[in-house]
Amino acid sequence: MATCIINSPLGFTKIIGDENGITNITISNSNEKISDIIPATLAECVIQLHAYFEGTRKNFDLKLNPSGTTFQKKVWAKLAATPYGKTASYLELTKHLGDPKAIRAVANGKNPLWIVIPCHRIIGSNGVLTGYAGGLHRKKWLLHHENPYRQLTIF
Repeated sequence: MATCIINSPLGFTKIIGDENGITNITISNSNEKISDIIPATLAECVIQLHAYFEGTRKNFDLKLNPSGTTFQKKVWAKLAATPYGKTASYLELTKHLGDPKAIRAVANGKNPLWIVIPCHRIIGSNGVLTGYAGGLHRKKWLLHHENPYRQLTIF
């Protein structure tokens, strides 16, 4: 597996994958050594992540190969269908999966592809930001980044 580390506005981002696709994208608070060389199999992912953070990309077009159970992959497919700039609740997601009792399983923080599978777009039924493995400050930043309605400040 090829690995690289890039810097993002939210911390050091580690990307892992091979010719079969990207298997992991994670965020870290710790100081990591930024990769001097980006492996060819990860180059497109790096380009697309940079474009996302620059605000010029809203959707990812990458070959993905995450490891997970059949149920997790079903959840991730539903997460991926949540459009840029929109949110859904955990309860809505579980209803779409056909089992409203699966809310804990849906919110388990096992998403291996940070941002690309947009679990940050899933919020509590009451609109509260809840449960984000990368930290609620990052979830808030990502939702603000994707918000099409920018609040202007007067002062």
